[in-house]
Amino acid sequence: MSRKVMSKVELEERREELIAAHKAETRRNQKTPTLSKKERKYLGIGRDEGRASVRHLRMNSKKVNLLTGLIRGKSLQDALAIVEYSSNAAAQPIKKLLNSATANAVNNNGLNPERLYVAEINATEGPTLKRIRPRAKGAASWILKRSSHINVVLRESEEEA
Repeated sequence: MSRKVMSKVELEERREELIAAHKAETRRNQKTPTLSKKERKYLGIGRDEGRASVRHLRMNSKKVNLLTGLIRGKSLQDALAIVEYSSNAAAQPIKKLLNSATANAVNNNGLNPERLYVAEINATEGPTLKRIRPRAKGAASWILKRSSHINVVLRESEEEA
């Protein structure tokens, strides 16, 4: 079932309502109204942030979330320093992801890199590769090779850094 895309006239009439609904804080299980890419572009939603994501990273999401919890809410410089000196195996992909999100924020949206902070970062579970390991007496056990997806959103802080 496809959704009807709003015309520019409808978007102008409902502009304040749609922007307020998008910016409103909602619980995790409540979804905001879904807007198409053209509608978001016309309303200017998402122009105040830089996004980046990596998918199918061959690392358990629990291990990645140990590091993402440390840098969530921190300034970009602090987050990069934490990741740089972390012994966690997820440090290298997260550092690349932060640099990519910074480049997206600066080049695509014209944001100031000194005022960026990590607004959202999470690692969710990706597909699991299932392999079999032979065991004693003809038995077999599963080897679960887990993967994860990481999403980062950088925003400009309101106060001067």
